[in-house]
Amino acid sequence: MDEPLRRDTLFVALTRPQMFAGVTYTFFIINTIIAVELFLIFRAWWVLLIAVAIHGVGMLLSLRDPRIFDLWITRVRNCPRVKNHKVWKCNSYRP
Repeated sequence: MDEPLRRDTLFVALTRPQMFAGVTYTFFIINTIIAVELFLIFRAWWVLLIAVAIHGVGMLLSLRDPRIFDLWITRVRNCPRVKNHKVWKCNSYRP
């Protein structure tokens, strides 16, 4: 009964997604594309400050779960709103 707990080493680097500057590569590319498009539309430098702020929020969210944005993209793609969402307050998977 009093046997010591067995521990195995887990190499977290092999289980984490590809990261760049503290966020997943997918989030970084999406944030960069949106920032460049907004910069070309508005031609103002304040857009870059907004992109840095969004990147900071992404870094904070990625600290808890690095795959949070990939999971969100998968949820949006595979779980669209059903027609009676207002009645049942839930979604359904696409068949």
